[in-house]
Amino acid sequence: MASNIELIKILRERTGAGMMDCKRALDETNNDVDRATDWLREKGIAKQAKKADRIAAEGLALIERCCCGAACVCEVNCETDFVANSDPFKALVSECCKKALSTKPADVAALSEAVKAEFTDAAVKLGEKLTIRRFDIVESNEGEGVGTYIHQGGKIAVIVKLEKEDSTLAKGLAMQIAANSPKYILESDIPQDVIEAETKIQMEASKNDPKLANKPEAALANIVKGKVHKILSESVLADQDYLLDPSKKVGDVLKSADNKVLQFIRYQVGEGLEKRHDDFAKEVMAQVK
Repeated sequence: MASNIELIKILRERTGAGMMDCKRALDETNNDVDRATDWLREKGIAKQAKKADRIAAEGLALIERCCCGAACVCEVNCETDFVANSDPFKALVSECCKKALSTKPADVAALSEAVKAEFTDAAVKLGEKLTIRRFDIVESNEGEGVGTYIHQGGKIAVIVKLEKEDSTLAKGLAMQIAANSPKYILESDIPQDVIEAETKIQMEASKNDPKLANKPEAALANIVKGKVHKILSESVLADQDYLLDPSKKVGDVLKSADNKVLQFIRYQVGEGLEKRHDDFAKEVMAQVK
């Protein structure tokens, strides 16, 4: 279990709130980071948590494609950035993708077993613990298009599948997803429980906002609804400004091309994992003592 110092670090990275505010939020929520994040937002201390802001581990996410049209993305973690940038490690991650495409393993355990010999050799050569964290395979039917994009040599990897083959559009959308990290294709894809949770947060935040103190209940409800829509629409691919032409929304670009996004997968290496930050621990202790 993470120490209190580590939890403060995670919460601070996730929300941008001050250290003492993070400590109080954790105290109020029994050290539950997710609840503490919501608590900070309800108090108007923090903005919406971004997935990309969470603590990361080292490794690579790479993509391999098959002549059949399928594509596989796989993330493998290691202990240091030095190893992550080495050729043997890159070759190992690439081999994991190829093996996944050829054997279609049921889960990470099955893929790990399939590349057990390669991992043993690589671990001896590189001198670090190496683990497969996750993988996904995107299949495509005749006429469908698949685009891929790898950012910073494997720190972010994206696969996007379109209803109709269009290599230029698919590449542009893969870059869009890498840069803006959407969670949903359309607004209608947002789960109701996510909408309800965000509505609760915004309602509490509005009650703590002195500018809204005298607003009628109906007016306040509309303000909250508008805030929820604005926040959640940022995570909807179709509602984002198109990276290659900011004057247009992604949805407009797709409509003009008479195309649709059927699926996308975005990996950011180490997303949500923890690693040590000794200097930060000293900084926290100096303030909480």
